[in-house]
Amino acid sequence: MSLHRNSRKYHKWLMLFIGLQFVVWSASGTYMVLMDIDYIHGDSLVVEQKQTIVPEQVNYSFKQLLTEHPQAKKIELGLMLNKAVYRFSQNNEKVTVSAQDGQIISPISEGIATEIAKQNYADKSVVISSVKLITETSLRELNARHLPVWRVDFDDFASPSFYISAYSAQLVTKRHSFWRIFDWMFAFHVMDYVDESPDNKLLRIVSILAFIASIFGLVLTYYRLAPTYQKRRKGKSRRVKLN
Repeated sequence: MSLHRNSRKYHKWLMLFIGLQFVVWSASGTYMVLMDIDYIHGDSLVVEQKQTIVPEQVNYSFKQLLTEHPQAKKIELGLMLNKAVYRFSQNNEKVTVSAQDGQIISPISEGIATEIAKQNYADKSVVISSVKLITETSLRELNARHLPVWRVDFDDFASPSFYISAYSAQLVTKRHSFWRIFDWMFAFHVMDYVDESPDNKLLRIVSILAFIASIFGLVLTYYRLAPTYQKRRKGKSRRVKLN
């Protein structure tokens, strides 16, 4: 009986302390399970690009590039608005130059960023609602390593946004309202509201307390369902009535 009373007492106080987090875990976990992760990542917003570079698009040779940019690292040949370009790192900065004449393209203008966003967006009928250059940010949805970027907002369901790097002229990330909700749900689920890391002390402490509360709950369940305990309770109730 002492175990039963203590289990009931500790279970009650522990659940009073962490009960709200149980509700948060249930709500956030349900949302994250029900949402399709590919949709959350915004994959359906981006059209698949199947383009190839032909030799006629490259008049500026790799050798010329190294001559004019001797500090260039991680050089890539790619496409920007159907035109061949070189992308490379130089002095810890991304640089994009034309593969036709070697002209430096970066940082790109608002107009070019808008065209890149339109080209990558799956639904060509959707219009752009706003374009903004972001050079510094505290936004949760954008990693600071991508700065500076052009944020291109589309007038479409769930308010999607494309972030175009001002220096690499590439789509670096895409966001929408359901992703933003998912991000907050994940933060509340792992109980890290800044870095969103599952490896944090608060989550470990609450998880341990939740485990202990569950053990006490199992003890209470046993006493509730155990036949011997039920008979003892009925006998005690019968004696109280007779007295």
